[in-house]
Amino acid sequence: MLHMNATIVANRPDPPPWFGAAELASLLPIAVVVDAVEAALRSEAERAASGHAALAYDIPAGVLHAKVAALGGARPVLVAKLNTNFPGNPARGLPTIQGVAALFDAADGRLLALLDSPELTALRTGAATAVAARRLARPDSRRLLLCGAGRQAFAQAAALRVVLPLDRIVVVDLDPARARVLAARLRDELAVDATAAPEVAAAAPASDVIVTCTTARAPLLFRAQVSPGTFVAAVGADHPSKQEIEPALVAAARTFVDSPEQALAAGELHHAVAAGALLPDEVAGRLDQLVTGEVSGRRAADEITLFDSTGIALEDAAAALAAFERWRSSPGADPR
Repeated sequence: MLHMNATIVANRPDPPPWFGAAELASLLPIAVVVDAVEAALRSEAERAASGHAALAYDIPAGVLHAKVAALGGARPVLVAKLNTNFPGNPARGLPTIQGVAALFDAADGRLLALLDSPELTALRTGAATAVAARRLARPDSRRLLLCGAGRQAFAQAAALRVVLPLDRIVVVDLDPARARVLAARLRDELAVDATAAPEVAAAAPASDVIVTCTTARAPLLFRAQVSPGTFVAAVGADHPSKQEIEPALVAAARTFVDSPEQALAAGELHHAVAAGALLPDEVAGRLDQLVTGEVSGRRAADEITLFDSTGIALEDAAAALAAFERWRSSPGADPR
């Protein structure tokens, strides 16, 4: 018979809580995530600039993304997030993106919680766009174009509604049925006028804000389609093979990034630089610099601004910690 040391048994940590997609949606109203991401970028600007690690590991069927970051403050934490992206999964009846995020106590290394990473990613990515929009979109922006109707699109719209008076949303997707379904959800849950449209070219010129959140491998939004004063959030390109924005648009806009290293490796900046449309040092600044005021945001009503969002783990850490703290303060929760 196997005997376990009593001290080891007594000190064995309890299993960490699991926050699935439904739990995260309940724990984290999007306004809470926007505030958490903005606060993290403000207080951890130096870490936001360089204190994170990212890895993409390709195999024939897909790619594994790994991101790690630390977040200081009253309760310092570490987050490690693993996502798989397998484009062929919908044909198998599986989600394209699957994964898990682990939240650790940075003081003693304890595992605090495990979280559904696709939902966490959708929430923090939408929040990052909203943080950028506060400074780069015209404050009176009312018309939003969503290019893409996947999981990320709803989070983008919900987050932008926190910071802008959006009252008209148009959805374009390669699958018109998906666009109609998302438009109906936006009407029901956000109480906004939302419709599906057949193509980007017709909808883009009348838009104040355009979000691209697709898996496109070639540009779908072009400089000639974007009106003066528009704010563009380029969200989909997280791999060198992905591209949503014409390099000429990246060059014409006042362009900001969350991570220069990631944007140069896999974002829209990567394609614009490769095309010779602009140089890396012509980027206007980083998202954390916008938040701290180190660089200015929108400077004129007719200026086109662009946020090249590749996603940094500091944002994951901020959202994960917010979920954990809200769970910990709920009745009957483990006070760990």
